[in-house]
Amino acid sequence: MENILLRNNISRLEEYFACGGYKPLKKALGLKPAEIIAEVKRSNLRGRGGAGFPAGLKWSFIPPGPDGQKYLVCNADEGEPGTFKDRELLRANPHALIEGMAIAAYAIGAAHGYIYIRGEFAAEAAHLNAAIAGARAKGFLGKNILGSGFNFELFVHRGAGAYICGEETALLESLEGFKGQPRLKPPFPALKGLFGSPTVINNVETLAAVPSIIDKGGDWYAALGTAKSGGTKLFSVSGPVARPGVYELPLGTAFSELLETHCGGMKPGKKLKAVIPGGSSTPVLTAAEAMALKLDYESLAAAGSMLGSGGVIMIDDSQCMVKLLQVLARFYHHESCGQCTPCREGCGWIEKVLNRLEEGGGTPGDIDLLYSVAEGMTGRTICALADAMAMPVMSFITKFRGEFEAHAAGKVCGK
Repeated sequence: MENILLRNNISRLEEYFACGGYKPLKKALGLKPAEIIAEVKRSNLRGRGGAGFPAGLKWSFIPPGPDGQKYLVCNADEGEPGTFKDRELLRANPHALIEGMAIAAYAIGAAHGYIYIRGEFAAEAAHLNAAIAGARAKGFLGKNILGSGFNFELFVHRGAGAYICGEETALLESLEGFKGQPRLKPPFPALKGLFGSPTVINNVETLAAVPSIIDKGGDWYAALGTAKSGGTKLFSVSGPVARPGVYELPLGTAFSELLETHCGGMKPGKKLKAVIPGGSSTPVLTAAEAMALKLDYESLAAAGSMLGSGGVIMIDDSQCMVKLLQVLARFYHHESCGQCTPCREGCGWIEKVLNRLEEGGGTPGDIDLLYSVAEGMTGRTICALADAMAMPVMSFITKFRGEFEAHAAGKVCGK
């Protein structure tokens, strides 16, 4: 299958033109906004940032009509450990994002758009600004785009590298100049988002898929994936495989194909032990579970995990699962915004208990304590960061309890 998003040599505007770039925008401007939204609904495009919410349905929540200001925001704050596909897309195909945003803005009636990019992505932000300037010079952004009467201005905003700003309402707070902390919902951004106006927030990969959908049709895109999940997905693969990197595959592809065919299998001397399939916040799977799976939202949910951001972390048999969970706990404790007590205190307690187990001072009761604290965090906070810590804890203990018991008995790794 030919890649839709990660095609070769299309990072520059003239290269994007040669591949038919910006023709979908011209086509979209000849349609009614409702027709575009209907096409995206037909495509079964689901949000690629982690939640998997249907993109066309999200767009339809914006109040129709020309009255009032509306905004389109792209979430490029890619901070999930194990996930690096959006960064690759911004480097390799920035105009797909720009064109996708122009089409989406026309569909929802937004005259202004923002790309909120992670602060550390300085080179990508500069590359994106140059691409936006090129698109504006050719009349694809700005006033009266392609003579249609539609106006759309697009801006890049660099964040400060806070993981919590990947949560859409914390992102909006940061974009408005406030501390990045999630908002209580309702009201939802579709009714009261950026600067109190109706707002759509989509991930980089989601918006970059839109031009192909408009070009070839929603039915075409839907047929590439599964019955409920259309299209292709970018998978960021890290760990001891022969060829780590970013791979674009149809949803529903077997995990074994990703590992063996595309990644070249495990490195010599390494044996697959476990897989975190959708970024560090998703529940871990054993090697046997992963090898039997297909990579789509429904299959992973049925297996007790999530497709998430598509950050596939391969874990080999030399890795201590307690140590790995300790590293994750340190990250989530550090990145908690502190607004919700279960998250602020729970992440801290989990890190402390894991430190104790790793240092040889743990007790058998620590294992159930970890699980209990994680359970008490789940579903009790404004955003999902607490769940992002709790799900790995509960799944690690459930799948690899023997390693935790060995640590609690004083058998510390490397000693």
